[in-house]
Amino acid sequence: MRLRTVSALLMSLLGSGLALQIQCYQCEMTDDCAAPEFIVNCTVNVQDMCQKEVLVNDDGILYRKSCASSSACLISSSGYQQFCTGKLHSVCISCCSTPLCNGPRQKRRPLPSSGAAPAGLPLLMLVLLLLDSILC
Repeated sequence: MRLRTVSALLMSLLGSGLALQIQCYQCEMTDDCAAPEFIVNCTVNVQDMCQKEVLVNDDGILYRKSCASSSACLISSSGYQQFCTGKLHSVCISCCSTPLCNGPRQKRRPLPSSGAAPAGLPLLMLVLLLLDSILC
């Protein structure tokens, strides 16, 4: 009975990560849109990346941000790499896979100390401790 309970607990904890959804900025404008009203929830398990296009034209800079599938984003970004010059008629497309990563460029933060634990480690340790206390 305990093993069944532990198995159900593990499946619920680990299974919750299977439905992958990311939030991205979505807009097409001359500002580097980063206001909360431009945040969208991407399609679960389909749009797994954020995309940012920066186009330099006669009228200035146009930002186009959206959700994207990894394959479509990576193909388009590599296809336009030669046109990403920063000069007039430049087109730069970038892809990223963390929440709201297609927002404005962040100032560089100092690197964390080498003693920092990976983000998922505390949950894993908790699950292992729980298993140990139940099974032993």
